Amino acid sequence: MANENAQGPNTQELTRIVARFRTGDVLKGISQDFTNLKPTFHLLPESGGPARVVKLKDLKAVFFVKSLIGNPKRPDIAGFLLAPMETAAGKKICVLFNDGELLCGHTLSWTPEREGFFMVPSDAGSNNLRIYVLSAAAQKIKAGPAAEALAKEILEDRRRRSAA
Repeated sequence: MANENAQGPNTQELTRIVARFRTGDVLKGISQDFTNLKPTFHLLPESGGPARVVKLKDLKAVFFVKSLIGNPKRPDIAGFLLAPMETAAGKKICVLFNDGELLCGHTLSWTPEREGFFMVPSDAGSNNLRIYVLSAAAQKIKAGPAAEALAKEILEDRRRRSAA
């Protein structure tokens, strides 16, 4: 049975992963060799077939999940706005990807000069256990109070557009 927790380097446990590519493609499956310290990892697709070599540089994010099914329409922003500015999982972080997707949560490891970082969703009910974000796939990344301001700005902009 696959481990529900994403693991670091040198783990032999299986991890459920949803790899979201910058192209918009999505690959779901199981991996036992993901690490952000190497340029590639192997993913055994849920649809079957041989393991695929996945290049980190081609991705926007790697989602370590409870289930490969998930619920893509589940909003996580409300939990983020109500969450404290800092938790054991780190400071608030908000990521606006180049494709318009918005992710909010907490991080211990983001700095602007890093190629990527791990974050955890602020909503414990989320299917995501943690997420590895590739910084180059993001239009904006804000931490701390600026993260909350960005989330509110994006939400308000989306409300205005849907009302028009």
